[in-house]
Amino acid sequence: MAGDCRAAAARVLARVASGQSLNQALPEQLRTVAPRDTALLRELCYGTLRLWPRLEALAKQLLDKPLRGKDRDVYALILVGLYQLGETRVPDHAAVASTVGATRSLGKGWARGLVNALLRRYLRERDALEAALPAAAIAAHPPWLMKRLLREFDQADVLIDANNSRPPMTLRVNLSRVDRDTYLGSLQEAGIGARPGALADSALYLEQPVDVSQLPGWEEGLVSVQDEAAQLAAAVLAPRSGERILDACAAPGGKSCHLLEREPALAELVAMDIDEERLLRVRENLARLQLKATVMAGDGSHPPAELAAASFDAIVADAPCSASGVIRRHPDVKLLRRASDITQLADQQLAILQGLWPLLKPGGRLLYVTCSVLAEENSAVVERFLQLQVDARETDLALSWGAAREHGRQLMPRDGGPDGLYFALLEKCI
Repeated sequence: MAGDCRAAAARVLARVASGQSLNQALPEQLRTVAPRDTALLRELCYGTLRLWPRLEALAKQLLDKPLRGKDRDVYALILVGLYQLGETRVPDHAAVASTVGATRSLGKGWARGLVNALLRRYLRERDALEAALPAAAIAAHPPWLMKRLLREFDQADVLIDANNSRPPMTLRVNLSRVDRDTYLGSLQEAGIGARPGALADSALYLEQPVDVSQLPGWEEGLVSVQDEAAQLAAAVLAPRSGERILDACAAPGGKSCHLLEREPALAELVAMDIDEERLLRVRENLARLQLKATVMAGDGSHPPAELAAASFDAIVADAPCSASGVIRRHPDVKLLRRASDITQLADQQLAILQGLWPLLKPGGRLLYVTCSVLAEENSAVVERFLQLQVDARETDLALSWGAAREHGRQLMPRDGGPDGLYFALLEKCI
């Protein structure tokens, strides 16, 4: 028997609130609900997380006292109910009834009256409750991140709006197999609306997300799902025939595959990642796209001994980061990230650059990429690296997109457009 969708959402969100990522928590619960409810479960989870700071501030006004830690699922259910009432087209009475009913599926029948009372009070006092919210809650951002964005960006409101938006589904056309206009025609014949991206020559934006099985030529490797900003990495690195390239933080393999599509005559591409389990996705993508690469587990800050010094013409380091430029795709960032994480991540990023640098040939190039918009993880890391590495110099990225920073170039997330990624291209002096 299929499980209750609201209860499943509450279980997912309770696990995220306990420190688990959404990607880890969601799959198990997707298997418990009816197929017709999987889209609703995703919407409830992603939507509630996207607005979590706002919903949490409302819940604090409604609750007389905090719930116990073991009732984190009930707390999450209350936020799911508030999300439905404030942000979805579910009729109010149905949203209240379904949320209250989910308490039984959670085995928390005692909370039935509490959930019912809180949601009905919200409906009665909505305007007053929302008027009392602090600025960060209204913006649905944790206070530390809100403060940082306001300090670093003149148009922080645009960035905040983009973070709170639903991300588009963007395709990368395999230009080694089919041109973009031809594939766009195939989409139109299949009744799938799309438009070309303005920045990457392989990008197509779908009008509405679809299951990948509906995409023409998906199994044959004609197309992949990849944000337009991420597609720019291959163009910036500009792979050349005969080169040996290392993708040092490769999973799930989008950039590795794009480099191979863009230059089929590479001598070798090595796709490395510290997470052996995530390398399964790299292998799956390579197989579907009929591409060949050497796949290996390894830590960029301490590369495996089999990777010889000065053996790569080019390296891509898409380093672990705060994900502050892709919050709309990973809204659990709003719960899981802390202000103290940023300095730790910046140190890790610097360690990766230092670990990879000896692998690069003289005259070779290293592309440093993050999905962050924060200077401490981006231009500041490059500045620290250049000060430490006397044989490194920065290559000017005179591009038509993004904004120049002290070092590198920043592309900001845009509603209906690309994600927020940072790029800096470094060259090893001969």
